[in-house]
Amino acid sequence: MWGESTLDTPIGVLAVGADADGVAWIRFDGVTQLAQSAASAAAADALRAWFADPDAPLPPASLRVGTPFQRRVWAALQTVPLGRTATYGDIAAAIGQPTACRAVGMANHKNPLPILVPCHRIVGQDGRLTGYAGGLWRKAWLLEHEARGVSVHLFDGRPQAPPVG
Repeated sequence: MWGESTLDTPIGVLAVGADADGVAWIRFDGVTQLAQSAASAAAADALRAWFADPDAPLPPASLRVGTPFQRRVWAALQTVPLGRTATYGDIAAAIGQPTACRAVGMANHKNPLPILVPCHRIVGQDGRLTGYAGGLWRKAWLLEHEARGVSVHLFDGRPQAPPVG
């Protein structure tokens, strides 16, 4: 049974849609259109735990939409490690279409599962934060949250050791 739950987070109120197969969408607007279900409540609880501790497991994702190209992009996004970033060009190359940077950006924009499918880890070729459906401030917050103990320099995307002393 489909359901939708909301949760307050440091990046605003999120709406989470889920059923027994997993989370199917996350929206930044926090507006729900369906009644809460056990699955959506469990997904919201898992996300709350993740917002408290990025090492907490995220709820299972269930990607049911998207073109074949979008699904390849979204699968590649899931290979970018926690606390790291990649460029749109890196993702385009990873899916075997090195000139498809703009199309990768459009697929990111259509990602129905922000946070679970980590499109926030994708930065511009020069390492700058670019495009995020939830706003660049959310992208920066998510990257910093995931970095916990690793300082991520948000302008070149390379993780750096925390300062000593």
